[in-house]
Amino acid sequence: MVASPLANPTATREMLERFGLATKHRLGQNFLVDDHVIAHILDLARLSEATRVVEVGPGIGTLTLGMLPHAASVTSIEADRTLEPVLADLAHEFPNFAYVMGDALKVGWDEVCAAARPAGEPNILVANLPYNVAATIILKYLAEHPVLDAAVVMVQAEVADRICAAPGTKAYGAYTAKLALYGTVTGRFEVPPTCFMPAPHVNSAVVRIDRARACDAETGGPLDAAALAGACAVTDAAFAQRRKTIRNSMAARGFDKAALDAAFAACGIAPTARAETLASADFVRLHAVLAAVGAMPADLPTRFSAGEGR
Repeated sequence: MVASPLANPTATREMLERFGLATKHRLGQNFLVDDHVIAHILDLARLSEATRVVEVGPGIGTLTLGMLPHAASVTSIEADRTLEPVLADLAHEFPNFAYVMGDALKVGWDEVCAAARPAGEPNILVANLPYNVAATIILKYLAEHPVLDAAVVMVQAEVADRICAAPGTKAYGAYTAKLALYGTVTGRFEVPPTCFMPAPHVNSAVVRIDRARACDAETGGPLDAAALAGACAVTDAAFAQRRKTIRNSMAARGFDKAALDAAFAACGIAPTARAETLASADFVRLHAVLAAVGAMPADLPTRFSAGEGR
């Protein structure tokens, strides 16, 4: 059974030529042309008549076409305006498909929900993400849109390594620890360059992240939005100077050293520890103690990017 009619080189070339895109594309997209990969993504996504998908970077609709027969709705966000005729044609053919043109990091969630057919909030992110913003989109969407139950996303293999990393490993960093506040990885498979046209110079992987909000160590209840944001800010501060101890790194970000020492003692964390040895739950506990005594510096930034505080 064919998962997507576009997931082969011939159909992809014909689609690009049909819309005059073969020689006009400026963004260097790599089009997925392996139907087995599409089928595997659909297996991980577990779409149903209750599933409302938000997709970022649909391209010519290869994955989109695979999802539409299995989901209640698919709403795609596309930054490349030369692809709008392709998506308009798709929207004309499928009553449960809609699209929004714009940068996925800037398009308002209300606009996405209003565009959906029928209108409403998506409950899963399923996408072959643009690699330059993939990590940022995953964390930002899970952090800002709690209605999303899961994300099934194709990313560069290096980013997948960070998403799946365990504390103390080379790939583990601030991004991994923050992502763990919102979800847990429940699936992964590799996608070689030969599955794309043209073949990229990097390996890819698809991961599934299921919603799993971090909990308060004392009450056992899920953290509210403010506590999650605070734990993220503490994580960023701890990783701000990776080669330094957690005490020195956080002090450099404006934390009082005496307050830090008391918090470390209360949490059973050695002040000489490196941030990369601590789990997400450690940063949650550290934030709770610091916030309780008013020791959180004002205006601590929270980053969604994988490139900062690695």
